Amino acid sequence: MTDTPTTAPSPERLAARAKEPDWSTWRTKVEAVGGCSAPIHLHGEFWIRSKETGDNLAGVEGRVFVPCGNRREAVCPACSEVYRQDAFHLIRSGISGGKTVPDTVATHPRLFVTLTAPSFGPVHTRVVHTTGKVLRCRCGETHRGTDSRIGTAINPATYDYTAAVLWQAHSGELWHRFTIRLRRELARAAGIKVREFADHARISYAKVAEYQQRGMVHFHSIIRLDGPSGPEDTPPAWARPELLAAAVETAAAEVRINRTLPVAEGVERAFTFAWGTQIDVRPVASGEQLENADGAISDHALAGYIAKYATKGTDATDTADRPFRTAEAIEHVRATEHHKHMMRETWRLGGLPRLRALRNWAHMLGFRGHFLTKSRRYSMQLEHLRNARRLHRYTTQLDALGVTEDDITVINHWEHTGNGYSSPAEQELAEAIGRRQRENRKHRKEPEQ
Repeated sequence: MTDTPTTAPSPERLAARAKEPDWSTWRTKVEAVGGCSAPIHLHGEFWIRSKETGDNLAGVEGRVFVPCGNRREAVCPACSEVYRQDAFHLIRSGISGGKTVPDTVATHPRLFVTLTAPSFGPVHTRVVHTTGKVLRCRCGETHRGTDSRIGTAINPATYDYTAAVLWQAHSGELWHRFTIRLRRELARAAGIKVREFADHARISYAKVAEYQQRGMVHFHSIIRLDGPSGPEDTPPAWARPELLAAAVETAAAEVRINRTLPVAEGVERAFTFAWGTQIDVRPVASGEQLENADGAISDHALAGYIAKYATKGTDATDTADRPFRTAEAIEHVRATEHHKHMMRETWRLGGLPRLRALRNWAHMLGFRGHFLTKSRRYSMQLEHLRNARRLHRYTTQLDALGVTEDDITVINHWEHTGNGYSSPAEQELAEAIGRRQRENRKHRKEPEQ
């Protein structure tokens, strides 16, 4: 089996595959997984059996396909679209209610916050002025939008790749420290003791990590201020959007992580990890319009915006989907030399004491966090949505059979037998089926399953 075709299939091979005897059965399996780019193969059986007669009322046996579930669009457009839809509902419900979250959260203080990485050296940039004029880069040139140098180091010899990789590795902890500092800032602004904050209010959030062109992650986040019990509880009288915004800006500007870490065999270096100076804090408004005259971003547009980044990769990592097994594998990745340098540095640092886990994240340029995370009371879990889909399919099938759970026995046994497709032609056909299904859903304006 092959997960990724190495040669483009010719029209003749595509037509030949469509004429094979198992074409109809194969196509049905592919349609069932939405044209997944690398389906999981299972062999076994599933039966709904009558307790009274012992007869099989419905089921399937043999080999079936199961979606790979990859969230990244560059890896599997079909599964990433399902993930994007789930992420949209997860984010939207925490902003304006629904899906087990009360609608009253729309009245709670809500902010859209973007936190970025600091600079580790000048990089090639393309900045467009409000007049439409493209400004000169620090290198003295005016870059076209397709210039592959954008986001890469102007002088790789002086760019601090070591600090960049280690900042990336500590970005998750930096976010955690930020949320702790935010509670302290809110408590101080409200005139209450920090240890009493949980008795008065609760901070809920959802955040998505996005790679910038320079290979550094930044975080887009919804931050909401609730009453002490969570979304169903009214925030205290002092909880105002402007107070929350001021606390966010102060916490983001002042939070620090000080660490002394190995940078070579027997050599250590002191680091201070902090957020970059580009901090964007905006209020969230209700409605469909992306942004109003006050700079507030709408809840509906914001949910779609963040969900899109939950499935987005980066030019630095779109072709490095799995951890590297050797340093030599880095040289075969289709990426800029700047991004390869970050991968090499992550791998090198991973060979030192206390940093050995870094090698597992060299393909992610040192970032080892989840791309979509949320606090416990922000909204429901993604698993809640997936379980609801499974339950809906199951109960619909029982209703069609005219039975209840008390009337049946379920036989469900499967073994993993492989992944992907057996030829480039099969993968090309499968992805075409997936594109057609997505286009049809978009045309009918039906929600993704």
